[in-house]
Amino acid sequence: MTAVEYIIVIAAAVLLVVMVHTGLAAPVARRALPVLLAAFAVRLVVHVLVIRSDGLDYGGDNLGYELRALEIVELWRREGLHFVGPGELGSVQSVAVPCNIFAFVMYLCGGRAPLACTAVVALLACLLCVVVYRFARLVGADERAAFRLLVITAFLPGFLLHTSDMFKDGFNAFLVVACIGIAASNLQRFAVRKVLTLGPLLWALWNVRPYMVFMCMLPLLVGVSRIRRALSPRSLVVVAVLMLPLLVVLQGVDQGGPFAVVQDQLDRGQSEHVRLANAEGGSGVVFDDGGNAWNALGPKLLYTMLSPFPWMGGSVALQLGKVDTLLWYWLLYHAFLGARRLWRYDRRLLLILLLFVVPGSIAYATTMANVGLIFRQRIPIVMVTSLLSAISWSRTGPYGRSAADPPAPRAAGPADPLVRRS
Repeated sequence: MTAVEYIIVIAAAVLLVVMVHTGLAAPVARRALPVLLAAFAVRLVVHVLVIRSDGLDYGGDNLGYELRALEIVELWRREGLHFVGPGELGSVQSVAVPCNIFAFVMYLCGGRAPLACTAVVALLACLLCVVVYRFARLVGADERAAFRLLVITAFLPGFLLHTSDMFKDGFNAFLVVACIGIAASNLQRFAVRKVLTLGPLLWALWNVRPYMVFMCMLPLLVGVSRIRRALSPRSLVVVAVLMLPLLVVLQGVDQGGPFAVVQDQLDRGQSEHVRLANAEGGSGVVFDDGGNAWNALGPKLLYTMLSPFPWMGGSVALQLGKVDTLLWYWLLYHAFLGARRLWRYDRRLLLILLLFVVPGSIAYATTMANVGLIFRQRIPIVMVTSLLSAISWSRTGPYGRSAADPPAPRAAGPADPLVRRS
């Protein structure tokens, strides 16, 4: 390891301190900073002692992204610094943003720099915890509940593991939660600057996981449309029914553009050949669906949302994943309670969250073939769903009332925690 690599690690920690104090009110920042610095340090320890020591025998994607980043570094040495997309280097495909960021770190360090790259990923993971706290406050959770969610997010085992090396899951989760948060924020107070912020966020998300852009599209459309009146069950169905044909029409007129790219990814993920290939190994699952990805959708949804089950065998990583899943079961229970409260209080916000969670879960279920893979892919769904858990935990504010009581007016406070200090 070079001195520059250590300097980057220290700089990432300093930047985390600055961002926490910038993004949170002073009293909250004082409580959150020790938690997030610990979460940052734990990720570096896991990187050195677990992932890179081969003790867990886990990974593969991280090493692939490292090799692609090295290709970018070689290209930069010949042609100078610039963003390298799939049109210039086919190997980066849909992971151009993380690979370019890793390449820049390696370029500064003069070669491989896995610890410094992990420090950047860990920084992003900790900043996501700040976004989650602010998002929870936006949807009405009290300070105590939002802070509990920040701590849980920081140390959620699956998320911690996949932000302790050069994986792209941290980038994906940060961008998805930020986009959905802006959609919810627009329901509270519309601002053009928020819509403009979506541009670079969606561009970055497109260069991390392109199909996630379309999984975020329905919530974003609702956020921009600013549906004001309380939504009845019938109107919720009408909104969904009207939006889905719109996306189908746009897909039909798109030739070789974004819709075609996503459709190609979906077709590939749903193909029987790819699903059987993903099912190879100890955590693979094969469904009796006759080769049709939409058959046996019920069991696929159960595996998508609830696996690995306690009785399943598999690798050490899969067994450790059960700890994460048991925590996920607890979050789901409280999310159900929180959704009931939010239904009584603000159905628009509930719609924003459900328009991401429900279609995303169904889409993933049609490609379900490997427990280990789906365990990673559902991280953004876990993050967004856990916001409802924070509502359930709230004791004060708009949700600190009995479920039998009529909804109270929104408590006074910052109008938009995603923009202003919470």
